[in-house]
Amino acid sequence: MHVLVDAVWRTSSRSNDQGLCVEVADNLAAVHGVVGIRDSKDQAGPVLVVSPPGWTAFVDAIRDGRFVG
Repeated sequence: MHVLVDAVWRTSSRSNDQGLCVEVADNLAAVHGVVGIRDSKDQAGPVLVVSPPGWTAFVDAIRDGRFVG
């Protein structure tokens, strides 16, 4: 996806140092209307692209504990 060339990737401040993290490029939302998500261990690998409302819903669900198994 060509919009990914503009991606500024960041890792959550809550990430640990074990490499079990994802990186997010939410700077794409304002210009391209998408949020990029990738595995921090495989930065050249596939990228999941979601809508900004989808990303917000996902983050809200995590904060609410809806993914705790």
